[in-house]
Amino acid sequence: MSDKFSRDVLKIDAEAESDRICARIRELLAHTLHRRGIVIGLSGGIDSSVTAALAVRALGAKRVFGLLMPERESSPDTLQLSGEVARSFGIDTVLADITQMLEAVGFYQSYQAAVRNVVPEFNSQWKSKLVSSGHDEWNGFTFFSVVAQSPSGEMVRVRLPHRTYLEIVAATNFKQRIRKMIEYYHADRLHFAVAGTPNRLEYDQGFFVKNGDGSADIKPIAHLYKSQIYQLAEFLGVPEIVRKRPPTTDTYSLGQGQDEFYFSVPVEQLDICLYARNHGIAAEEVAQATHLTTDAVQRVWQDIDRKRRTTRYLHLPPQLVSDVSEIEGL
Repeated sequence: MSDKFSRDVLKIDAEAESDRICARIRELLAHTLHRRGIVIGLSGGIDSSVTAALAVRALGAKRVFGLLMPERESSPDTLQLSGEVARSFGIDTVLADITQMLEAVGFYQSYQAAVRNVVPEFNSQWKSKLVSSGHDEWNGFTFFSVVAQSPSGEMVRVRLPHRTYLEIVAATNFKQRIRKMIEYYHADRLHFAVAGTPNRLEYDQGFFVKNGDGSADIKPIAHLYKSQIYQLAEFLGVPEIVRKRPPTTDTYSLGQGQDEFYFSVPVEQLDICLYARNHGIAAEEVAQATHLTTDAVQRVWQDIDRKRRTTRYLHLPPQLVSDVSEIEGL
């Protein structure tokens, strides 16, 4: 490898890394978690697909159970892709459409009411998504806007007051929390552990919902950068159609890329920026490797640091007033 800093720093030995992860999965299940297998929610995305492939490699297909959990706003290809992954790796699955559960807790009504604070005509016939300010707009803080599409196709973009943003996110978090509840139901009945699927960008930057997709017994790929996930996907035989799917949140009724909503730049660039931040690489070198300006790299680093501070809460376990010494260290 050249001494010049480049994305080559993220190249891994996919077979060796897969073997290391699989050994750790077996060790954790046998000696720490004391569970027989793994439950995983399959979204049709690259992260859950790689996690499922690793679980099958570690334990065998009979000890891995997949859940397909769409709802009425899910992308039309979610079921197709998640089903393809399950078939490719021989995983038994259950389809649990969560639309009725979301209706029962009032998600759709709460979400629509929140959006109507800024788009008064918004109703169930409209589609929408949240988008954030990018690194080129960043001046020390991130602001969010709702993009709404009327039934006739007209697009509206409105910057959100903080309270309305919180109401929209709070409602949307029902989706991740209901899915996790279903995962733990099946984990309990099978005496399995629940696998989480965040990659390093998501885990580091707090891109998950507390007690939702952030909740798990084991997170096999949280140490891996996104480009490394794709390297594992190719080695493990994840279907090509999944490997070519653009990263998406699949949370809102309008298609939404992760860099639109949360990350300040596309994940290919953020991978390199985060690695460089972690390893003390000069901004000028990062700029050359990412085709960003040096100022843009600095803004991305500021955003990384800010997200680490503001999402620290998501990583914290429940806080105790006093230690319970009898439990500590067991």
